[in-house]
Amino acid sequence: MTNDPLDADETKARAGGAEPGPTFTSATTGSTSTVIGRTRWLVCAMLFFATTINYIDRQVLSILKPMLQDELGWSEADYGWIASAFMFGYAIMMPVAGRLIDRLGTRLGYALAVLLWSLSSASHMFARTVAQFAAARFSLGLTEAANFPAAVRTVADWFPQKERSLAMGILNSGSNVGLVIAAGAPFVAYEWGWPATFLMTGALGVFWGIPWLYWFRNPEEHSWVRAPERAHIQSDRPVEAATPPRYRELLGLRGSWAFMAGKFLTDPVWWFFLFWIPSFLNSQYGVDLLSMGPPLLAIYLAADVGSIGGGWLFKALRGRGWSASRSRKGAMLLCALAATPIVGILYVGSLWPAVALVSCAAAAHQGWSSNLFTLVSDTTPRVAVASVVGMGGLTGAVAGMLISPAVGYWLDYSGNAYTPLFFIGATVYLIAFGIIHILVGELPESAAQ
Repeated sequence: MTNDPLDADETKARAGGAEPGPTFTSATTGSTSTVIGRTRWLVCAMLFFATTINYIDRQVLSILKPMLQDELGWSEADYGWIASAFMFGYAIMMPVAGRLIDRLGTRLGYALAVLLWSLSSASHMFARTVAQFAAARFSLGLTEAANFPAAVRTVADWFPQKERSLAMGILNSGSNVGLVIAAGAPFVAYEWGWPATFLMTGALGVFWGIPWLYWFRNPEEHSWVRAPERAHIQSDRPVEAATPPRYRELLGLRGSWAFMAGKFLTDPVWWFFLFWIPSFLNSQYGVDLLSMGPPLLAIYLAADVGSIGGGWLFKALRGRGWSASRSRKGAMLLCALAATPIVGILYVGSLWPAVALVSCAAAAHQGWSSNLFTLVSDTTPRVAVASVVGMGGLTGAVAGMLISPAVGYWLDYSGNAYTPLFFIGATVYLIAFGIIHILVGELPESAAQ
């Protein structure tokens, strides 16, 4: 017998071969308790970094667009087709990637995806013609398609439903951090040339993939997960089939159609922000490549706040006693409303008020996106989450693929008239919210906690 007996949970943890976790002293009671464990949040950090790398790789081209346009003689339509090639690859691979992640598992599937998209990103350094850049972007779209299916499935595996919105907000904020880092691409390009920029960004995935393969396991198999944390992760998990339902069955779920509709309508707005905002600042306000950093930094940091804030908003509404359904829809409606001020950009004539309006819209989109992704795990069996995310990614990418050349042709035809584009961005979220509200109806209390 020892002088420091184990409590019941600690005894179970050691019986399972796990090391005992740290303890903390309660600030209110002064008693010593066993911490549930934080391994799931380390997993979330890995997802955050993967998403950061994903967005660095996809955004560098749009940041360098003014330089490449001058050097290689692109028209806006040329750039539109290059952007569309990315979306085409992204679209056709999304449902395949989602199904592969559900079949292969997130450890191997995610690592393979990151390696392949890193190689695709680096391949841009060899491109010189529009066709060659389009081929590189197509390859990048194919390989990057696995990121969100893998990330959302990992969150579903590692988090109880009451924590998923916040976890999604955190990992989704990696996209904005990636955009912030990508904003430094001009400095690398001017110092070492634009091909070196693609080489450096492409190398980042290797530094992520090695620790992921070495360290990551499912929560049931991970040596760092003690019994209390494992029980916490599984606390609200229903008994489900071991294999994903067929696509025909998934297409019978109203939640699948709600997610696909939301992605189809609102993803093109985000793609527009990613692909054309640097060009918009350059053409409308004369912001050159080396001066692009501060405005883009402000926009992307605001998007970062919106991503985490969207996840927090749902939890805050639940804390006020709102139902699961009202909290989820309330969070999405507030984000949709926050996107509407972007229409005011038509009436401002200087740089920073325009940046403020774009920042608000970017934050609104990312808050919307965090809740839209979590809606999948609210309405879909866990084993099919990646597949449904892939289906929604397909519809969003198809919409973006169709919109990108249209935007390019419109800007060439109109002389860079952005007015109708921002009007669409101001209204489409409310339309999407109405459709989602009708499709999903009332969410059960056990669905979104």
